[in-house]
Amino acid sequence: MLFNSIEFLLFFPIVLLVYFVLPSRIRYFWLLIASYYFYMCWNPVYILLIVISTVITYLCGRIVGAFREKSGLTEKQKKRRMKLVMAASFLVNAGLLIYFKYTNFFIDCLNRVLGTLKMEKLTQLDILLPVGISFFTFQALGYTIDVYRGEVKAEKNLFKYALFVSFFPQLVAGPIERSKNLLGQIREEPSRRLWNYQRVTSGLIIMLWGFFMKLVIADRAAILVDTVFDGYESYQMTGLVLGVVIFTVQIYCDFAGYSTIATGTARVLGFELMENFNTPFLAGSVADFWRRWHISLGTWFRDYLYIPLGGSRCGKWKRYRNILITFGVSGLWHGANFTYVIWGLLHGFYQMAEKELGPIIKKMNDKCHTRTNSFGYRFFKVLVTFVLCEFAWIFFRAESVHQAVHYICRMFTCRDWWSLFDQSIYQLGLDVTEMHILGVGTAVLFLVDLLKYRKGQGLADFLAKQWIVFRWCILLGLLFVCVVFGCYGPGFDSAQFIYFQF
Repeated sequence: MLFNSIEFLLFFPIVLLVYFVLPSRIRYFWLLIASYYFYMCWNPVYILLIVISTVITYLCGRIVGAFREKSGLTEKQKKRRMKLVMAASFLVNAGLLIYFKYTNFFIDCLNRVLGTLKMEKLTQLDILLPVGISFFTFQALGYTIDVYRGEVKAEKNLFKYALFVSFFPQLVAGPIERSKNLLGQIREEPSRRLWNYQRVTSGLIIMLWGFFMKLVIADRAAILVDTVFDGYESYQMTGLVLGVVIFTVQIYCDFAGYSTIATGTARVLGFELMENFNTPFLAGSVADFWRRWHISLGTWFRDYLYIPLGGSRCGKWKRYRNILITFGVSGLWHGANFTYVIWGLLHGFYQMAEKELGPIIKKMNDKCHTRTNSFGYRFFKVLVTFVLCEFAWIFFRAESVHQAVHYICRMFTCRDWWSLFDQSIYQLGLDVTEMHILGVGTAVLFLVDLLKYRKGQGLADFLAKQWIVFRWCILLGLLFVCVVFGCYGPGFDSAQFIYFQF
Protein backbone atom coordinates (compact mmCIF):
# COMPACT_ATOMS: atom_id res chain seq x y z
CA MET A 1 0.00 0.00 0.00
CA LEU A 2 1.55 3.27 -1.15
CA PHE A 3 1.12 6.52 0.75
CA ASN A 4 0.19 8.16 -2.55
CA SER A 5 -2.69 5.78 -3.24
CA ILE A 6 -6.45 5.86 -2.81
CA GLU A 7 -6.17 2.77 -0.61
CA PHE A 8 -4.06 4.64 1.93
CA LEU A 9 -6.42 7.63 1.90
CA LEU A 10 -9.17 5.20 2.96
CA PHE A 11 -6.99 3.08 5.25
CA PHE A 12 -5.54 5.84 7.42
CA PRO A 13 -8.81 7.58 8.47
CA ILE A 14 -10.30 4.18 9.43
CA VAL A 15 -7.21 3.29 11.49
CA LEU A 16 -7.27 6.72 13.12
CA LEU A 17 -10.98 6.64 13.97
CA VAL A 18 -10.84 3.18 15.54
CA TYR A 19 -7.61 4.10 17.36
CA PHE A 20 -9.26 7.13 18.97
CA VAL A 21 -12.31 5.22 20.24
CA LEU A 22 -10.56 2.10 21.58
CA PRO A 23 -9.65 1.77 25.27
CA SER A 24 -6.07 2.86 25.93
CA ARG A 25 -4.90 -0.58 27.09
CA ILE A 26 -5.53 -2.23 23.70
CA ARG A 27 -4.79 0.60 21.28
CA TYR A 28 -1.29 -0.75 20.56
CA PHE A 29 -2.81 -4.09 19.53
CA TRP A 30 -5.03 -2.33 16.97
CA LEU A 31 -1.98 -0.53 15.54
CA LEU A 32 -0.20 -3.87 15.26
CA ILE A 33 -3.10 -5.35 13.28
CA ALA A 34 -3.19 -2.27 11.04
CA SER A 35 0.58 -2.44 10.50
CA TYR A 36 0.49 -6.10 9.49
CA TYR A 37 -2.40 -5.45 7.11
CA PHE A 38 -0.50 -2.46 5.65
CA TYR A 39 2.50 -4.68 4.86
CA MET A 40 0.42 -7.63 3.62
CA CYS A 41 -1.09 -5.41 0.92
CA TRP A 42 2.16 -5.95 -1.04
CA ASN A 43 2.63 -9.67 -0.54
CA PRO A 44 0.79 -11.49 2.26
CA VAL A 45 3.36 -14.31 2.39
CA TYR A 46 6.23 -11.99 3.30
CA ILE A 47 4.59 -11.02 6.57
CA LEU A 48 6.23 -14.25 7.77
CA LEU A 49 9.62 -12.55 7.43
CA ILE A 50 8.60 -9.78 9.82
CA VAL A 51 7.15 -12.35 12.21
CA ILE A 52 10.36 -14.43 12.13
CA SER A 53 12.58 -11.39 12.63
CA THR A 54 10.31 -10.14 15.42
CA VAL A 55 10.13 -13.43 17.33
CA ILE A 56 13.86 -14.17 17.04
CA THR A 57 14.98 -10.71 18.19
CA TYR A 58 12.32 -10.63 20.92
CA LEU A 59 13.52 -13.98 22.33
CA CYS A 60 17.16 -12.95 22.01
CA GLY A 61 16.42 -9.71 23.83
CA ARG A 62 14.66 -11.56 26.65
CA ILE A 63 17.50 -14.10 26.96
CA VAL A 64 20.18 -11.40 26.98
CA GLY A 65 18.20 -9.48 29.59
CA ALA A 66 17.87 -12.63 31.70
CA PHE A 67 21.61 -13.34 31.50
CA ARG A 68 22.40 -9.77 32.50
CA GLU A 69 20.30 -10.04 35.67
CA LYS A 70 21.19 -13.65 36.50
CA SER A 71 23.17 -14.12 39.69
CA GLY A 72 25.81 -16.79 40.14
CA LEU A 73 27.61 -15.96 36.89
CA THR A 74 30.77 -13.94 36.50
CA GLU A 75 30.77 -10.92 34.18
CA LYS A 76 32.94 -12.86 31.75
CA GLN A 77 30.46 -15.75 31.64
CA LYS A 78 27.54 -13.37 31.18
CA LYS A 79 29.28 -11.62 28.31
CA ARG A 80 30.19 -14.86 26.57
CA ARG A 81 26.63 -16.17 26.73
CA MET A 82 25.13 -12.85 25.66
CA LYS A 83 27.51 -12.74 22.69
CA LEU A 84 26.34 -16.20 21.60
CA VAL A 85 22.73 -15.05 21.72
CA MET A 86 23.63 -11.88 19.81
CA ALA A 87 25.38 -13.98 17.18
CA ALA A 88 22.22 -16.06 16.72
CA SER A 89 20.11 -12.90 16.33
CA PHE A 90 22.56 -11.46 13.81
CA LEU A 91 22.81 -14.66 11.77
CA VAL A 92 19.04 -15.04 11.42
CA ASN A 93 18.35 -11.42 10.46
CA ALA A 94 21.44 -11.00 8.30
CA GLY A 95 20.70 -14.40 6.73
CA LEU A 96 17.22 -13.28 5.69
CA LEU A 97 18.59 -10.04 4.28
CA ILE A 98 21.46 -11.71 2.42
CA TYR A 99 19.28 -14.44 0.91
CA PHE A 100 16.57 -12.16 -0.45
CA LYS A 101 18.75 -9.21 -1.40
CA TYR A 102 22.21 -10.51 -2.30
CA THR A 103 21.90 -14.15 -3.45
CA ASN A 104 21.65 -13.26 -7.14
CA PHE A 105 24.38 -10.64 -6.71
CA PHE A 106 26.76 -13.28 -5.38
CA ILE A 107 25.73 -15.68 -8.16
CA ASP A 108 26.45 -12.97 -10.72
CA CYS A 109 29.90 -12.32 -9.22
CA LEU A 110 30.63 -16.05 -9.23
CA ASN A 111 29.45 -16.36 -12.83
CA ARG A 112 31.96 -13.70 -13.89
CA VAL A 113 34.75 -15.77 -12.38
CA LEU A 114 33.38 -18.96 -13.97
CA GLY A 115 33.14 -17.15 -17.30
CA THR A 116 36.82 -16.26 -17.24
CA LEU A 117 37.62 -19.89 -16.44
CA LYS A 118 35.41 -21.10 -19.32
CA MET A 119 33.21 -23.03 -16.88
CA GLU A 120 29.44 -23.50 -16.87
CA LYS A 121 27.62 -20.63 -15.21
CA LEU A 122 25.04 -20.91 -12.43
CA THR A 123 21.37 -20.06 -12.96
CA GLN A 124 20.07 -17.11 -11.00
CA LEU A 125 17.18 -17.70 -8.61
CA ASP A 126 13.72 -16.22 -9.01
CA ILE A 127 13.63 -14.21 -5.76
CA LEU A 128 11.25 -11.32 -5.19
CA LEU A 129 12.79 -8.73 -2.87
CA PRO A 130 10.45 -8.10 0.09
CA VAL A 131 9.55 -4.44 0.48
CA GLY A 132 11.47 -2.70 3.26
CA ILE A 133 13.43 -5.76 4.42
CA SER A 134 16.59 -3.70 4.95
CA PHE A 135 14.70 -1.31 7.21
CA PHE A 136 12.88 -3.64 9.57
CA THR A 137 15.83 -6.05 9.92
CA PHE A 138 18.14 -3.17 10.85
CA GLN A 139 15.59 -1.82 13.30
CA ALA A 140 15.22 -5.23 14.99
CA LEU A 141 19.00 -5.76 15.08
CA GLY A 142 19.48 -2.33 16.60
CA TYR A 143 17.12 -3.30 19.43
CA THR A 144 19.06 -6.45 20.33
CA ILE A 145 22.35 -4.53 20.29
CA ASP A 146 20.84 -1.88 22.59
CA VAL A 147 19.68 -4.60 24.99
CA TYR A 148 23.12 -6.23 24.87
CA ARG A 149 24.78 -2.91 25.69
CA GLY A 150 22.34 -2.29 28.52
CA GLU A 151 20.98 0.90 26.92
CA VAL A 152 17.37 -0.37 27.03
CA LYS A 153 15.61 -3.07 28.98
CA ALA A 154 14.29 -6.10 27.13
CA GLU A 155 10.62 -5.68 26.24
CA LYS A 156 8.45 -8.30 27.93
CA ASN A 157 5.28 -7.69 25.92
CA LEU A 158 5.68 -9.49 22.59
CA PHE A 159 2.89 -7.51 20.89
CA LYS A 160 4.33 -4.14 21.90
CA TYR A 161 7.70 -5.20 20.58
CA ALA A 162 6.07 -6.48 17.38
CA LEU A 163 4.50 -3.04 16.91
CA PHE A 164 7.93 -1.45 17.31
CA VAL A 165 9.31 -3.60 14.48
CA SER A 166 6.30 -3.19 12.18
CA PHE A 167 4.88 0.29 12.95
CA PHE A 168 3.28 1.04 9.58
CA PRO A 169 4.20 4.72 9.00
CA GLN A 170 7.93 3.94 8.88
CA LEU A 171 7.87 0.21 8.18
CA VAL A 172 8.97 0.01 4.55
CA ALA A 173 11.26 3.02 4.05
CA GLY A 174 12.19 4.38 7.44
CA PRO A 175 13.29 6.27 9.31
CA ILE A 176 15.06 3.35 10.99
CA GLU A 177 13.86 3.95 14.53
CA ARG A 178 15.76 3.27 17.74
CA SER A 179 14.26 1.30 20.56
CA LYS A 180 15.00 4.12 23.01
CA ASN A 181 12.71 6.40 21.03
CA LEU A 182 9.84 4.48 19.42
CA LEU A 183 9.65 1.47 21.76
CA GLY A 184 9.77 3.86 24.70
CA GLN A 185 6.75 5.73 23.30
CA ILE A 186 4.86 2.47 22.72
CA ARG A 187 5.48 1.51 26.34
CA GLU A 188 4.15 4.88 27.55
CA GLU A 189 1.25 4.96 25.07
CA PRO A 190 -1.60 3.99 27.48
CA SER A 191 -0.77 6.90 29.82
CA ARG A 192 -0.37 9.50 27.07
CA ARG A 193 -3.08 12.01 26.27
CA LEU A 194 -4.67 10.84 23.03
CA TRP A 195 -6.23 13.95 21.52
CA ASN A 196 -4.12 17.05 21.06
CA TYR A 197 -5.39 19.53 18.49
CA GLN A 198 -2.03 21.19 17.88
CA ARG A 199 -0.25 17.85 17.48
CA VAL A 200 -2.86 16.44 15.10
CA THR A 201 -3.00 19.56 12.91
CA SER A 202 0.79 19.83 12.72
CA GLY A 203 0.92 16.15 11.74
CA LEU A 204 -1.58 16.72 8.93
CA ILE A 205 0.40 19.73 7.69
CA ILE A 206 3.59 17.65 7.66
CA MET A 207 1.77 14.96 5.68
CA LEU A 208 0.53 17.54 3.18
CA TRP A 209 4.05 18.86 2.65
CA GLY A 210 5.29 15.29 2.10
CA PHE A 211 2.60 14.69 -0.52
CA PHE A 212 3.63 17.92 -2.27
CA MET A 213 7.26 16.73 -2.41
CA LYS A 214 6.25 13.33 -3.77
CA LEU A 215 3.32 14.05 -6.10
CA VAL A 216 4.26 17.44 -7.51
CA ILE A 217 8.06 17.28 -7.61
CA ALA A 218 9.46 13.74 -7.30
CA ASP A 219 7.09 11.91 -9.67
CA ARG A 220 7.35 14.71 -12.23
CA ALA A 221 11.15 14.76 -11.98
CA ALA A 222 11.19 10.97 -12.44
CA ILE A 223 9.87 11.33 -15.99
CA LEU A 224 12.80 13.53 -17.05
CA VAL A 225 15.37 11.44 -15.18
CA ASP A 226 14.14 8.16 -16.68
CA THR A 227 14.15 9.70 -20.15
CA VAL A 228 17.74 10.89 -19.86
CA PHE A 229 19.28 7.86 -18.14
CA ASP A 230 17.44 5.30 -20.27
CA GLY A 231 18.60 7.01 -23.48
CA TYR A 232 21.79 8.70 -22.27
CA GLU A 233 23.67 7.77 -25.48
CA SER A 234 21.34 10.09 -27.39
CA TYR A 235 22.03 13.16 -25.22
CA GLN A 236 24.94 15.51 -24.78
CA MET A 237 26.36 17.60 -21.94
CA THR A 238 23.38 19.85 -21.19
CA GLY A 239 20.81 17.08 -21.09
CA LEU A 240 23.08 14.76 -19.11
CA VAL A 241 23.96 17.40 -16.51
CA LEU A 242 20.30 18.33 -16.20
CA GLY A 243 19.44 14.64 -15.76
CA VAL A 244 21.79 14.31 -12.78
CA VAL A 245 20.67 17.57 -11.18
CA ILE A 246 17.00 16.64 -11.51
CA PHE A 247 17.75 13.15 -10.18
CA THR A 248 19.08 14.84 -7.05
CA VAL A 249 15.78 16.69 -6.75
CA GLN A 250 13.86 13.48 -7.43
CA ILE A 251 15.56 11.25 -4.88
CA TYR A 252 15.48 13.96 -2.22
CA CYS A 253 11.78 14.71 -2.69
CA ASP A 254 10.93 11.03 -3.07
CA PHE A 255 12.75 9.76 0.01
CA ALA A 256 12.35 12.84 2.18
CA GLY A 257 8.74 12.99 1.01
CA TYR A 258 8.14 9.46 2.31
CA SER A 259 9.87 10.24 5.61
CA THR A 260 7.85 13.44 5.92
CA ILE A 261 4.53 11.66 5.35
CA ALA A 262 5.63 8.95 7.80
CA THR A 263 6.54 11.55 10.43
CA GLY A 264 3.22 13.36 9.98
CA THR A 265 1.21 10.13 10.08
CA ALA A 266 2.95 9.03 13.27
CA ARG A 267 2.43 12.45 14.88
CA VAL A 268 -1.30 12.34 14.19
CA LEU A 269 -1.32 9.00 16.03
CA GLY A 270 0.67 10.55 18.89
CA PHE A 271 4.18 9.25 18.10
CA GLU A 272 7.28 11.30 17.35
CA LEU A 273 9.67 9.73 14.85
CA MET A 274 13.28 10.82 14.54
CA GLU A 275 14.19 13.40 11.92
CA ASN A 276 15.54 11.75 8.78
CA PHE A 277 16.46 14.76 6.63
CA ASN A 278 17.64 18.23 7.56
CA THR A 279 18.31 20.38 4.47
CA PRO A 280 21.09 18.10 3.16
CA PHE A 281 21.81 20.08 0.00
CA LEU A 282 22.61 23.19 1.99
CA ALA A 283 25.49 21.33 3.66
CA GLY A 284 28.93 22.94 3.54
CA SER A 285 30.89 19.68 3.41
CA VAL A 286 30.34 16.01 2.62
CA ALA A 287 30.63 15.19 6.33
CA ASP A 288 27.95 17.79 7.01
CA PHE A 289 25.86 16.31 4.19
CA TRP A 290 25.84 12.96 5.98
CA ARG A 291 24.74 14.62 9.20
CA ARG A 292 21.70 15.84 7.26
CA TRP A 293 20.94 13.05 4.75
CA HIS A 294 19.19 9.80 5.78
CA ILE A 295 20.08 10.57 9.38
CA SER A 296 18.58 7.37 10.78
CA LEU A 297 20.77 5.16 8.56
CA GLY A 298 23.88 7.28 9.02
CA THR A 299 23.61 7.22 12.81
CA TRP A 300 22.82 3.47 12.72
CA PHE A 301 26.06 2.72 10.88
CA ARG A 302 27.95 5.16 13.11
CA ASP A 303 26.75 3.57 16.35
CA TYR A 304 26.70 -0.09 15.33
CA LEU A 305 29.58 -0.34 12.81
CA TYR A 306 31.91 2.68 12.72
CA ILE A 307 32.37 3.10 16.48
CA PRO A 308 32.74 -0.67 17.19
CA LEU A 309 35.47 -0.75 14.49
CA GLY A 310 37.33 1.88 16.49
CA GLY A 311 35.76 5.03 15.10
CA SER A 312 37.99 8.07 15.40
CA ARG A 313 39.71 6.84 18.54
CA CYS A 314 42.50 5.05 16.62
CA GLY A 315 45.30 6.25 14.34
CA LYS A 316 44.71 8.16 11.12
CA TRP A 317 44.97 5.24 8.71
CA LYS A 318 42.76 2.97 10.80
CA ARG A 319 40.25 5.80 11.04
CA TYR A 320 40.25 6.08 7.26
CA ARG A 321 39.87 2.31 7.01
CA ASN A 322 36.82 2.52 9.28
CA ILE A 323 35.33 5.29 7.14
CA LEU A 324 35.76 3.30 3.93
CA ILE A 325 34.34 0.12 5.46
CA THR A 326 31.34 2.00 6.83
CA PHE A 327 30.55 3.78 3.59
CA GLY A 328 31.26 0.71 1.48
CA VAL A 329 28.79 -1.33 3.55
CA SER A 330 26.34 1.58 3.44
CA GLY A 331 26.54 1.54 -0.35
CA LEU A 332 25.98 -2.22 -0.45
CA TRP A 333 23.00 -1.80 1.91
CA HIS A 334 21.36 0.35 -0.75
CA GLY A 335 21.48 -2.33 -3.39
CA ALA A 336 23.14 -5.46 -4.74
CA ASN A 337 25.18 -3.70 -7.40
CA PHE A 338 28.76 -2.44 -7.62
CA THR A 339 27.40 0.98 -8.56
CA TYR A 340 26.09 1.43 -5.02
CA VAL A 341 29.40 0.30 -3.52
CA ILE A 342 31.28 2.85 -5.65
CA TRP A 343 28.79 5.53 -4.61
CA GLY A 344 29.43 4.73 -0.95
CA LEU A 345 33.21 4.55 -1.35
CA LEU A 346 33.24 7.89 -3.17
CA HIS A 347 31.61 9.50 -0.14
CA GLY A 348 34.20 7.78 2.05
CA PHE A 349 37.05 9.16 -0.07
CA TYR A 350 35.44 12.61 -0.04
CA GLN A 351 35.51 12.62 3.74
CA MET A 352 39.11 11.42 3.83
CA ALA A 353 40.06 14.23 1.44
CA GLU A 354 38.24 16.77 3.61
CA LYS A 355 40.16 15.64 6.69
CA GLU A 356 43.49 15.83 4.84
CA LEU A 357 42.84 19.16 3.14
CA GLY A 358 41.10 20.79 6.12
CA PRO A 359 44.28 22.05 7.88
CA ILE A 360 45.76 23.24 4.56
CA ILE A 361 42.63 25.20 3.65
CA LYS A 362 42.52 26.71 7.13
CA LYS A 363 46.11 27.95 6.82
CA MET A 364 45.35 29.44 3.40
CA ASN A 365 42.25 31.19 4.76
CA ASP A 366 44.25 32.59 7.68
CA LYS A 367 47.00 33.89 5.41
CA CYS A 368 44.56 35.41 2.94
CA HIS A 369 42.30 36.76 5.74
CA THR A 370 39.33 35.02 4.13
CA ARG A 371 35.97 35.93 5.64
CA THR A 372 34.80 32.39 6.26
CA ASN A 373 31.52 33.61 7.74
CA SER A 374 30.60 35.57 4.63
CA PHE A 375 27.75 34.52 2.37
CA GLY A 376 30.06 34.14 -0.63
CA TYR A 377 32.41 31.72 1.12
CA ARG A 378 29.60 29.61 2.56
CA PHE A 379 27.86 29.57 -0.83
CA PHE A 380 31.07 28.33 -2.46
CA LYS A 381 31.37 25.50 0.08
CA VAL A 382 27.75 24.48 -0.49
CA LEU A 383 28.29 24.57 -4.26
CA VAL A 384 31.43 22.40 -4.11
CA THR A 385 29.67 19.89 -1.84
CA PHE A 386 26.68 19.80 -4.18
CA VAL A 387 28.88 19.12 -7.22
CA LEU A 388 30.73 16.30 -5.44
CA CYS A 389 27.46 14.69 -4.41
CA GLU A 390 26.11 15.13 -7.96
CA PHE A 391 29.05 13.21 -9.37
CA ALA A 392 28.46 10.34 -6.92
CA TRP A 393 24.73 10.26 -7.71
CA ILE A 394 25.57 9.22 -11.30
CA PHE A 395 26.79 5.85 -10.00
CA PHE A 396 23.80 5.56 -7.67
CA ARG A 397 21.31 6.00 -10.53
CA ALA A 398 23.15 4.12 -13.29
CA GLU A 399 22.25 0.49 -13.95
CA SER A 400 25.89 -0.55 -14.29
CA VAL A 401 29.40 0.78 -13.77
CA HIS A 402 29.86 0.80 -17.54
CA GLN A 403 26.80 3.01 -17.99
CA ALA A 404 27.97 5.39 -15.27
CA VAL A 405 31.46 5.76 -16.78
CA HIS A 406 30.06 6.24 -20.30
CA TYR A 407 27.55 8.78 -18.94
CA ILE A 408 30.36 10.78 -17.31
CA CYS A 409 32.52 10.65 -20.45
CA ARG A 410 29.70 12.00 -22.62
CA MET A 411 29.02 14.69 -20.06
CA PHE A 412 32.56 16.06 -20.41
CA THR A 413 33.20 15.44 -24.10
CA CYS A 414 29.88 16.11 -25.87
CA ARG A 415 29.44 19.85 -25.42
CA ASP A 416 26.24 21.53 -26.56
CA TRP A 417 26.01 24.93 -24.84
CA TRP A 418 23.44 26.08 -27.41
CA SER A 419 20.92 23.61 -25.96
CA LEU A 420 20.34 26.08 -23.13
CA PHE A 421 18.86 28.54 -25.61
CA ASP A 422 17.16 26.50 -28.35
CA GLN A 423 14.45 24.96 -26.09
CA SER A 424 15.73 21.43 -26.64
CA ILE A 425 15.64 20.92 -22.85
CA TYR A 426 11.86 20.74 -23.26
CA GLN A 427 12.32 17.50 -25.18
CA LEU A 428 13.52 15.46 -22.20
CA GLY A 429 10.18 13.93 -21.33
CA LEU A 430 8.57 17.11 -19.97
CA ASP A 431 7.01 19.86 -22.07
CA VAL A 432 7.23 23.58 -21.30
CA THR A 433 4.33 23.58 -18.84
CA GLU A 434 5.55 20.52 -16.96
CA MET A 435 9.09 21.92 -16.75
CA HIS A 436 7.75 25.18 -15.34
CA ILE A 437 5.70 23.32 -12.72
CA LEU A 438 8.81 21.34 -11.77
CA GLY A 439 10.86 24.53 -11.59
CA VAL A 440 8.36 26.40 -9.42
CA GLY A 441 7.91 23.37 -7.17
CA THR A 442 11.68 23.08 -6.71
CA ALA A 443 11.88 26.79 -5.90
CA VAL A 444 9.20 26.36 -3.21
CA LEU A 445 11.14 23.39 -1.85
CA PHE A 446 14.30 25.49 -1.67
CA LEU A 447 12.50 28.28 0.19
CA VAL A 448 11.09 25.87 2.78
CA ASP A 449 14.51 24.26 3.23
CA LEU A 450 16.13 27.68 3.51
CA LEU A 451 13.59 28.62 6.19
CA LYS A 452 14.47 25.49 8.13
CA TYR A 453 18.20 26.05 7.63
CA ARG A 454 18.12 29.65 8.83
CA LYS A 455 15.35 29.56 11.43
CA GLY A 456 15.38 25.91 12.49
CA GLN A 457 11.63 25.71 11.80
CA GLY A 458 9.80 23.19 9.68
CA LEU A 459 6.79 24.27 7.65
CA ALA A 460 4.29 23.18 10.32
CA ASP A 461 6.12 25.06 13.10
CA PHE A 462 6.45 28.16 10.91
CA LEU A 463 2.77 28.23 9.93
CA ALA A 464 1.65 27.65 13.52
CA LYS A 465 3.02 31.10 14.41
CA GLN A 466 1.52 32.93 11.44
CA TRP A 467 -1.69 34.92 10.95
CA ILE A 468 -4.55 32.44 10.51
CA VAL A 469 -5.57 33.86 7.11
CA PHE A 470 -2.03 33.54 5.79
CA ARG A 471 -1.75 30.03 7.23
CA TRP A 472 -4.92 28.81 5.57
CA CYS A 473 -3.99 30.43 2.25
CA ILE A 474 -0.72 28.48 2.23
CA LEU A 475 -2.37 25.19 3.25
CA LEU A 476 -5.22 25.48 0.75
CA GLY A 477 -2.70 26.48 -1.90
CA LEU A 478 -0.60 23.38 -1.21
CA LEU A 479 -3.70 21.17 -1.27
CA PHE A 480 -4.84 22.75 -4.54
CA VAL A 481 -1.42 22.23 -6.14
CA CYS A 482 -1.31 18.57 -5.02
CA VAL A 483 -4.79 17.90 -6.41
CA VAL A 484 -4.36 19.81 -9.68
CA PHE A 485 -0.68 19.31 -10.49
CA GLY A 486 0.05 16.04 -8.68
CA CYS A 487 1.11 13.09 -10.83
CA TYR A 488 -1.66 10.50 -10.52
CA GLY A 489 -4.95 9.49 -12.10
CA PRO A 490 -5.89 7.54 -15.26
CA GLY A 491 -2.93 6.70 -17.45
CA PHE A 492 -0.39 7.51 -14.76
CA ASP A 493 1.77 4.69 -13.50
CA SER A 494 2.08 5.62 -9.85
CA ALA A 495 5.78 5.47 -9.07
CA GLN A 496 6.48 3.70 -5.83
CA PHE A 497 8.94 5.34 -3.50
CA ILE A 498 12.54 4.82 -4.59
CA TYR A 499 13.78 3.52 -1.26
CA PHE A 500 11.19 0.72 -1.19
CA GLN A 501 13.69 -1.31 -3.23
CA PHE A 502 16.30 -1.02 -0.49
